[in-house]
Amino acid sequence: MTGTESSRSFDALPVVDAIRAAIADGEFVPNQRLVEADLSERFGASRATVRTALVQLASEGFVERVQNRGARVRAVSLAEAVEITEVRMALEGLCAAKAAERLTDADGERLREIGDAMRAAVASGDLLGYSELNRRLHGLVLGLAGQSTARAILERLRGQSVRHQFQLAMHPGRPAISLPQHLEIIEALCARDADAAEAAMRRHIRSVIDTLHEVDTTRTRRFDSL
Repeated sequence: MTGTESSRSFDALPVVDAIRAAIADGEFVPNQRLVEADLSERFGASRATVRTALVQLASEGFVERVQNRGARVRAVSLAEAVEITEVRMALEGLCAAKAAERLTDADGERLREIGDAMRAAVASGDLLGYSELNRRLHGLVLGLAGQSTARAILERLRGQSVRHQFQLAMHPGRPAISLPQHLEIIEALCARDADAAEAAMRRHIRSVIDTLHEVDTTRTRRFDSL
């Protein structure tokens, strides 16, 4: 890489982070075109910087570049979403075990507060609130684990499968199934039982994989009936 190319890559990092965050948050949806001029105006960057950012995001699997049509947000298939979740199962299980080993009393209080808020969200039917609490819990476990490599990989994977995660969160009855799983994870962590925490996290994410298939089957049946 030349000095100029290295400089451009460095300059593009804030734009890379901003577009990646917009995809991970569902603001940019699968198959949405990413127009360089629009992105340049939005992020206050040159088109050359935006172009460099899109190349980087394509290498990470967030964006795909279509010949003569520019770039768009890459859509992730069910099969790939399952593969991503299988990787999550291994890494988040590891992180749960690490978090249990490092947990402080203050950390335990934070976990229990999230668990109580999750109970309240399910009781009131607040699906979006529960989904956000779900993200907070998993994010907190990753933070407590102190496993920066696993965390970086998991954050990238979350962004790639955001559409499937949203469909999962909105699937009827899903919160009632996942709530006791989350509470089991919290209890194992608070007991500082690394083996139990890892096993509980793996069971939970295995359930996510099973539900991904259910969501896809339900969606297919709905479209077939139209």
